[in-house]
Amino acid sequence: MTEAASTTALSKELDAALERTRASARRVRSSTAEARNQVLRALEKKLGSESAAILTANAQDLAAFPKDGTAAFRDRLTLNAERIAGMRESLRQVVALPDPVGEVVEERILKNGLKARRVRSPLGVILMIFESRPNVAIEAFSLALKSGNALVLRGGKESRATISVLYRLIGETMAEGGLPAEGFLGIADPDREIVKALLAEKERIDVVVPRGGDGLISFVVENARMPIIKNDRGLCHVYVHSDADLVKAAAIVENAKVQRPGVCNSLETLLVHASIANPFVRELAKRPGMQAVEFHAEPRAKAAFAGGFGGKVVDAGAKDFDTEYLDLKLNVKFVDSVEEAIAHIEKHGSRHSESIVTKDERTARIFQNEVDAAAVYWNASTRFTDGFELGLGGELGISTQKLHVRGPVGLKELTSVRWVIDGEGQIR
Repeated sequence: MTEAASTTALSKELDAALERTRASARRVRSSTAEARNQVLRALEKKLGSESAAILTANAQDLAAFPKDGTAAFRDRLTLNAERIAGMRESLRQVVALPDPVGEVVEERILKNGLKARRVRSPLGVILMIFESRPNVAIEAFSLALKSGNALVLRGGKESRATISVLYRLIGETMAEGGLPAEGFLGIADPDREIVKALLAEKERIDVVVPRGGDGLISFVVENARMPIIKNDRGLCHVYVHSDADLVKAAAIVENAKVQRPGVCNSLETLLVHASIANPFVRELAKRPGMQAVEFHAEPRAKAAFAGGFGGKVVDAGAKDFDTEYLDLKLNVKFVDSVEEAIAHIEKHGSRHSESIVTKDERTARIFQNEVDAAAVYWNASTRFTDGFELGLGGELGISTQKLHVRGPVGLKELTSVRWVIDGEGQIR
């Protein structure tokens, strides 16, 4: 189904639409992998043939974007030919992935002759609430459908025109592919009361996946009556150890901060071993992208960074090391050991993605074993914490929680394992 128009929480129209989505979940769950893949192939082609309509709608959203909005937020909202090509490639990757539905995780024959299997099964009806990035709609739909789930999508007001077009295309491909169009419900109405009402629908929605800022996450946590796969903020760190290759470290830091600062796996705090601080700062200053960064530095770091960069160097405030900027701003602190770096991350990190740059494997393994995060890197940018980059064909988000799923939420993470047991009349 395409966008459900609604001005009040759970209007009769939206209530009926949700009921149809719940009823359709059974057909989606029992559909064949080929039928689901065929829909995704058709959607990939439709994104190409309808790219002009998508970009026209996106231009409307960009024209309405607040003048005081950040450049990083505007970037998240923006689609172009390259990003549509990326959406299409993501769909192709999902099609190529193995079907998780029905996978036998474990099987055994009990002493009484019962044949017991643990089998992957869809979660059911997934509600996903996201902000600003319209390409999320395609990623979410492809992963939900491939894993046999029905999906309710509610996008942010900033991308309303764009997601309305994407919702239409999804609904068309579902119907044309022989799957129930009602297995997808797209909601573009920005009224938060609708979200609040949906979060109470524990009988018709099996799990909710919020993807956005602190405000959205808090709202969902406070109001949801069904399980949550929480995609929390990304307060990511890179620690440059005393024996690091400084050229490599500077390139990693530049990529993690500058390549796309408005996403959750971008760098927010740089930790540098004090013994190599000055030569590393000189090396970092050679990276052109770092000249646009505003540094929020503790006293030792401020003295070293001042004068070497085009951006501002300011004192780090009391809350800065707990702030996810999603912008060209970077916290900087010098530390005297890997233990101090780990302690800082433990105190201020969001359990998302952390990285160490070092030549020593022992130090790297200490860092990876002791840092509590969904993804921990050695000599690599945090920007790789992404379903597409890790070969999952995209993701519904990056889970920072510890139950059910941690890290990118891909196909297998949208299933649960249940028991299927065959008998021959056994009784207990």
